[in-house]
Parts: sequence; C-alpha cells; structure tokens
Amino acid sequence: MSFMRDSLLLWDIDGTLVWMDRAGERSLLLLIRELYGRDLGDKLPVALQGRTDTSIARDILAWLGVPATPEEELRFRDAYIALLPRTLPAANAKLHPGIREALDAVHAHPEIHQALLTGNLQEGARLKLSHVGIWDYFEFGAFADDSSIRDELGPFALARAKEKLGIEFPPERVFIIGDTPHDIACGKAIGAKTIAVATGSYSVEELAALNPTHTFADLSDTQALLNVVLSSLSS
Repeated sequence: MSFMRDSLLLWDIDGTLVWMDRAGERSLLLLIRELYGRDLGDKLPVALQGRTDTSIARDILAWLGVPATPEEELRFRDAYIALLPRTLPAANAKLHPGIREALDAVHAHPEIHQALLTGNLQEGARLKLSHVGIWDYFEFGAFADDSSIRDELGPFALARAKEKLGIEFPPERVFIIGDTPHDIACGKAIGAKTIAVATGSYSVEELAALNPTHTFADLSDTQALLNVVLSSLSS
C-alpha cells in the first residue's frame, strides 16, 4: 500500500526564491562607505553567492584591514540591517518563476512542511522576504546568526522543526532547495535530498554535475516539483 510521511522543504533565499536586484550588495557597499570611509564603486571585493552573511562580513573586514572582533562584527551586522530598508525600495526585486505557486502548493499539502535554510541573517531574511510578500510562508529557519559555516546550518533547521512542528525528520525526508553548489553541499552534509534550481548564477549543467537529487531550470512547473518530493516519499 502507498502512504505518505511528513517531509520538510528547506528553501534558500537569494537566487532561489527571489532576485533582489543587488539590494543586499548595495547595502554592503553603502556600509563600507559610511562606516569605513571606503568608496568601492559598485563592486564588492568578496564573493557572495551561497555564502553566509557572517562569513561575508568577516571577509570584508579582513579586506579592509579591520580586526573582526565580536564588537566590530556586531557593528557591521547592525549597520547592514539598518541599511537594507534604504536599498530595498530602490531595487526591482521579484520572485523567481513559479515561486508563489510552489509555496502555495506546499502550504496546502498537509504532509509537506517548509522553512528556510539561508546564508542571510534572520532579520535580513525577514526584510527581504517581507518586501516581496512571502515571509509569512515560513514559520522557522536556519540563518547566518546560527553559524557562519553554511554546512552547519542543517542541524539548526532540523532542531527547530522538531521544536515547532513536533516532528523529527530523518534526512531522507528533508529537501534542501537552492541555486548554488553551497546549497547542494549543505544538504549532503546532513544526508538530505537536494533540489538544485538554475535561477541564480549557475547553469543546469553546472548544478547537475554535482549530483543533486534533482535539477530544475526554474520552478515554474509546480506539479513537477511536487512530483519529485512525493515520489521520493511514497513507498
């Protein structure tokens, strides 16, 4: 007999759920100018894709030659969060294809739950997703506040799932959805299934070469996404 068991989808944000039109990057550039007096034009000196805000902050501080003390990291973080409301309204931010439909479909399914697993700080995630109207889909998540190392975020998400939902999800019933190799590696670090989506900086071919459970060009086909989840969970 076929039956379903509860499953958990853990969504990345930038490049997966949304395109933020560089709002976060512009906040960092403003921060560097206003806090440290360095005008870098429109290009940051460090890579952003798939990384945690805390590790990005440390790399920027190192590049600036500023000691990354806990106090300085907190000052940096607070300034970034304070600047996001300035840069978000100017951005042409948008959801990636099919995202709202996918979130609605998962929300309506009694045995599929969804949360966030992102390199964003929690408050940054709230600001970004509230700006595009999807913050309320997510009851909990794992964020850069939890660890600067992305591969360490999975256990935080699973602990919060147990706390919020009363469900202890085994790895085979957890799906990490993201647009970078970091998301795939993060899923594999906890033995989860991985769904790669090529709506960020990496192509379908580049992502598929890393052997995720499934790769999509985008998530415009809601049923195809659900089929991947449901077919893996039915027995």
